[in-house]
Amino acid sequence: MTTPDVRAYEHVVPEPRPYAHRAPEPASGAPRATPPRGGGGFDPETARRDIPVLHRTVNGHPLAWLDNGATTQKPRQVIEALGAYYGTANSNIHRGAHTMAREATETYEAGRAAVAGLLGAASPDSIVFTRGTTEAVNLVAQSWGRANIGPGDEILVPVLEHHSNIVPWQMLAKEKHARLLPVPLLADGSIDQDAFADLLSFRTQLVAVSHASNVLGTVPPVREMTALAHRYGAKVLVDGAQAVAHFPVDVAELGADFYVFSGHKLFAPTGIGALYGKPGVLAGMPPWQGGGNMIDQVDFAGSTYAPVPHRFEAGTGHISGVAGLLAAVDWLAGFDRDAVAAYEKGLLAYAEQAMAAVPGLEILGSAPGKIAVLTFTLAGHDPAEIAQWLDQDGIAVRAGHHCAQPSLRHYGVESAARASFALYNTAEEVDRLVASLVRLREQPAA
Repeated sequence: MTTPDVRAYEHVVPEPRPYAHRAPEPASGAPRATPPRGGGGFDPETARRDIPVLHRTVNGHPLAWLDNGATTQKPRQVIEALGAYYGTANSNIHRGAHTMAREATETYEAGRAAVAGLLGAASPDSIVFTRGTTEAVNLVAQSWGRANIGPGDEILVPVLEHHSNIVPWQMLAKEKHARLLPVPLLADGSIDQDAFADLLSFRTQLVAVSHASNVLGTVPPVREMTALAHRYGAKVLVDGAQAVAHFPVDVAELGADFYVFSGHKLFAPTGIGALYGKPGVLAGMPPWQGGGNMIDQVDFAGSTYAPVPHRFEAGTGHISGVAGLLAAVDWLAGFDRDAVAAYEKGLLAYAEQAMAAVPGLEILGSAPGKIAVLTFTLAGHDPAEIAQWLDQDGIAVRAGHHCAQPSLRHYGVESAARASFALYNTAEEVDRLVASLVRLREQPAA
């Protein structure tokens, strides 16, 4: 099978500037953090070797991709899978009797099985392919929500949520004359569990909560929150967009009724994602969109619909995206996920201590067990200015409201910079980030 030549993506990497790999000294009396090392079955260099874009330069410097919360970079296995699909197996699925239709269908359904395995789902039939987390949330809102939410019902959504897990529920609540109730946060960015328990009632029909915050890194106690919500008969949707790349997920253990994620946050292509739903819940949901592939029989007197999950996959799906997602899941499965999580935890601790040495820098969110996300402000500097400065040193971070304005307003800000890490990031890149921020602080006032 012919595959793309990934060497076309590679660039010559010059020697970095001398300052680029030295973090500033820690505050007086504070011990220097120990850089995390590969071990326990995981070495970040093995991951880096597979990511072509990490071997390019930006503005004359080696790329340090610290914008993983927005999207992750793709291993060559994913890039090759896309090329192989279009180069040798491009066909529509499910409705063809020829060889290539069968091969494309087999790849598509193998992707569904791989996602089920990734999430610990009992059956591939509980996996619905979507364009991503946003579409998956909207699918649940427009199908299950419209059928089950009514006047006076309540939907609980923590303040830390991404806009994609707020706005669809606002729209539904307005349409159905229901109430959307925000669950407040504590000072460290964790969900106020006492407030959550107080807000729950038999009017609660749904709890929508992130498995990990894209801004604060908070990892809520989803299993415990789900069990409590179920006591009141409420369903629970978990936004796993920021979780699936950082630690193993088991939907059976969590007990959630719905779990959603995006492929591009999991080293896969954009435009593909998945919804997990408990089989009994999915079976009771009406279709959201109508068209081909989701039907059984069509007549002008009425139509009947395909069984789950195809009932929710109207039209031609993102077949190549599923091929890429399958490759990404297989690639990730090649690492010890627990060892990866431990490495990222060590990298986060190293970065937190190193960044604490930057005068005027404040990190937002300090909840225990957070993922490797550091959202921060720097006194006297606009977040967009910070991101532009770092870009000149080849360091990519995000700046803005991160589609999570309520989270930022909890800390009294409207915008912040964010460095978000993945398994292929290193302590050396953290040192470069910190050194560049120190140099920015040393710049004379304009």
